[in-house]
Amino acid sequence: MSKKWKVAGIDFSHMHMGDNLKYAFDHPDVDIAGICHHEREPMESSIKNFDISEDRVFTDYKECLEQTKPDIIILCSATARHAESVEQVAPYGAHIMVEKPFASSLAEADRMVAAISDNQQLIINWPLMWVPVYITTKRMIDEGLIGDVLEVHTYGGNRGPLYHVDAKAETSPEYVAEQKPKSWFYKAAEGGGSLLDYIGYGTTLGTWYQGGRAPIEVTSTWDEPEGLEVDEHSITVARYAHGLSKFETRWGTFTDPWIIQPQPKCGFVIVGTDGTIASYDYEPTLRMQTREKPEGFTVDVDPLEAPNQNPIQYLIHCLENDQPIEGPLSTEISRTGQQIVDTAFQSAKEKRTLPLMQ
Repeated sequence: MSKKWKVAGIDFSHMHMGDNLKYAFDHPDVDIAGICHHEREPMESSIKNFDISEDRVFTDYKECLEQTKPDIIILCSATARHAESVEQVAPYGAHIMVEKPFASSLAEADRMVAAISDNQQLIINWPLMWVPVYITTKRMIDEGLIGDVLEVHTYGGNRGPLYHVDAKAETSPEYVAEQKPKSWFYKAAEGGGSLLDYIGYGTTLGTWYQGGRAPIEVTSTWDEPEGLEVDEHSITVARYAHGLSKFETRWGTFTDPWIIQPQPKCGFVIVGTDGTIASYDYEPTLRMQTREKPEGFTVDVDPLEAPNQNPIQYLIHCLENDQPIEGPLSTEISRTGQQIVDTAFQSAKEKRTLPLMQ
């Protein structure tokens, strides 16, 4: 018989907790052993959606972990608390899945890795990893269809983090106006801002697409909205030995890409020595150019198949088969992405080009 994996969801600060708990709920070999947040209200929808009994609902993480003894912990804390949160829960011995981004600084990312024992896995979940068009893009690159990757251009974002909650349920302008002054997404000390929230998608998947290569230096700028502590728009240029790549983030797109693609489209354009790929969020096809077909053509995306349909399924597969965590979900690729994020953040603050932080 298959092992029954016990999962605990700790900290509902990021709205993606509901999505990740659904992956756990839908997995035949998973039991949601407990959930915890310091206030009950953010947990209410999950309690209802996944029929979680009261004896599995906690407001103290220590009590939750001591009583439930989970095999896997899902962490969805504010970005600036990722290191602290991992250090708090790691001693309980469970494997830990942290919702993106990796951290608010490279030093904090390294603290997270240092907190994990040899018997634990730390996985960084980037939801774009479960969008078929981006898996298909990597396959095209790996098959050599566009040659060596020279450039990665990405535009990532949405109308803003308060326009939706878990399962992408839409809120209202009134809700956004009410929540904005008190949301951690808009507090500098909590790791808020579009750059820290979204650039990691581009830098981490971009590192994956570039075979793990890191840039030499980074130049970044951001907007400074009146009345806000953090940016809502950033543009970063990274100089590699082989060329330039661009990573742009935007809270305030005209539409949300999972409903209607805005202009510019959210997604990636990859330029190689022998071709190009344009792949955009949630689209059923990608567009390519090659030497043989410079006029371009479309390719249907690959359907997601087990064990690569969601992060819980993937993590359990790796644990059951003693396989390493690979790609953007690994701390190795995510760390290179974090190096670019850190350098971009500091570059924007100092308004100058900086060498890649180590």
